[in-house]
Amino acid sequence: MKVSEILEHFEALGNEKVRVHNVKYGAGENQFGVKMGDIRALAKKIKTNHKLALELWETGNVEARFLAVLIINPKELSAVEVDSLVRSEKFTHVSDWLVSYVIKVHPDREEMRTKWMTETDPMAARAGWSLTADRVAKDPDGLDLSGLLDRIEAEMGTAASEIQWTMNFTLAQIGISFPALRSRALTIGEKLGIYRDYPVSKGCTSPFAPIWINEMVSRAGK
Repeated sequence: MKVSEILEHFEALGNEKVRVHNVKYGAGENQFGVKMGDIRALAKKIKTNHKLALELWETGNVEARFLAVLIINPKELSAVEVDSLVRSEKFTHVSDWLVSYVIKVHPDREEMRTKWMTETDPMAARAGWSLTADRVAKDPDGLDLSGLLDRIEAEMGTAASEIQWTMNFTLAQIGISFPALRSRALTIGEKLGIYRDYPVSKGCTSPFAPIWINEMVSRAGK
């Protein structure tokens, strides 16, 4: 399929409720409001197509970028190219897909994580903290966890909202995974109060770190 055909396909699938939802969470007007299931279905049909993915990304269209993330070949991207992709996207939903499906499997992810952890660009920093939260949960060896808590305590309260979200993930992961640091993580969460009043659907866990930590610890019986 060509880019023009894909955009026509997405336009035909556009849903006003989805579009409004996307706008509410930060998407711009270059979108059609296509459901995630429809985007995934098309990705399954196309399979990996690196060249097409890059062409789709260049359109700036929300659905095209979601699809691009699903059909791109991470191994064909240089670290410089990944950095450019991260900085070019302002809609956090697309950015988080990029981290989950592309950056977390990229061979240079640790070097990029280290770089982004010192960035002021909100999307680069968001990606850096997301990768750090993942490392805390899966591969914490070599991480200065106390130092991360120091930074979270000092910086999260005034950080851009894009960065706060993944900093909070890191805070919660430290509290969940490391009993010796749990009390401090809970104290930091209470002190900062970020997401204390965040609305959540019935049956979902609040992103407020103290609630999140205690709930996950309780479920695990730790």
